[in-house]
Amino acid sequence: MSLNPETPLPPKGLRLRPIPMLIFGSRWLQLPLYIGLIVAQGVYVVLFLKELWHLFSHAFDFSEQQIMLAVLGLIDVVMISNLLVMVIVGGYETFVSRLNLQGHPDEPEWLSHVNASVLKIKLAMAIIGISSIHLLRTFIEAGTLGSERSGNYTETGVMWQTIIHTIFILSAVGIAYVDRLSNLATEEAKQQGGHGPANNGHGKQH
Repeated sequence: MSLNPETPLPPKGLRLRPIPMLIFGSRWLQLPLYIGLIVAQGVYVVLFLKELWHLFSHAFDFSEQQIMLAVLGLIDVVMISNLLVMVIVGGYETFVSRLNLQGHPDEPEWLSHVNASVLKIKLAMAIIGISSIHLLRTFIEAGTLGSERSGNYTETGVMWQTIIHTIFILSAVGIAYVDRLSNLATEEAKQQGGHGPANNGHGKQH
C-alpha cells in the first residue's frame, strides 16, 4: 500500500495473528474489481476505434459542427479512459499493494505521492473534465432547440445538466478544502509534538 516518506516501515518478518491476517488479506478481494476495470478499458479502446472509423468514413459528408461533436466524443472516451487508469493504478497502489515502480521510466508523476485524499481529489477533477465535455457538446447542439434538429435536448434538460455540472465543481472544491484543513491539522499536530519535549526541558532548567 502507498506510504508517505515519513511513515515508518513495519519490521520484516512480522507475523500477524490469524484474525488480523484475515482482515488485512481481505484487501485482495478487490483484485477482480481492478481486473474488471482493465477489461472495461479494453471495451473503451474498441469504442474509440469504432468512433474514429465512423468519423474517418464520413469526413467528406459531415458538417463542421458534426465533426466537432464527433471529436468531442473521442475526447470524452479518452478522458473516461484516463479516469479508469487513475482508479486502477492509484486504487491498487493505495488500497491493495504497492506496485514498486520507483525508478521505472514510465512511473506516473502523481503516483509517487498518491494517497486516498489525493486520489479522491484527482478523481473529482477528472469527473469535472468529463462533465465539461458533455456540457460543451450539449451547448453546441443547444443552438437547434425549438427546431426539428434539436433531437432529445430540451431547455429543462440543458438547465439541469448545467446545475449538475456546477454541483460537481462545488463538490470538488469542498473535497479539496476539507483535505487542506486535514493536512493543516496534521502539520500542526506534528509541530506541537516536536516542540513539546523541548519546552518541557526548558521548564525543568528553570
